Amino acid sequence: MRITITGKGLDVSDYLKEVAEKKVKKLSRYFAANTEAHVTMSIEKSRHIVEVTIPFDGVVLRGEVATGDMYASIDGVLKKLEKQILKHRTKLEKRLHTDAFKNDTPIYEENSAEEEALKIVRTKRYPAKPMDVSEAMLQMELLGHEFFVFTNSGTNEVNVLYRRKDGNVGLLEPESI
Repeated sequence: MRITITGKGLDVSDYLKEVAEKKVKKLSRYFAANTEAHVTMSIEKSRHIVEVTIPFDGVVLRGEVATGDMYASIDGVLKKLEKQILKHRTKLEKRLHTDAFKNDTPIYEENSAEEEALKIVRTKRYPAKPMDVSEAMLQMELLGHEFFVFTNSGTNEVNVLYRRKDGNVGLLEPESI
């Protein structure tokens, strides 16, 4: 596994790079030898943020954790990634390293009890009145939601507005492939 460690707005010390590389390398049992892992570290106010992205075989595995300590953030993001791998184990087995699940003991997770699968607990129907993006933003604000699904009156397509972590708003528009 090839690991790239970068700092966004900070200089990453050699010791911190060494620790991060050593811990991320433990995930290599799940991936082929030529897999790349990108680790980005940053500090915003008092939050130490670690983001790990592992693109492999048409899938992108990504995790981000922010805590008050960079080392805790590294441990947290690796726990999160391993949890994702184990949760989607059956879907990913064909794409992961052939001996990835030879040893079923997780590296980072204390309890190996598998969580139950997600299930739909509620269905909500609502009238989808066509509207422009500005009206949809207003509706999202008035409802106090983190996202808003609407039919765009300009394109007649279903769009999604969502609140980003930085406080701004994002727009998802479908694109035919």
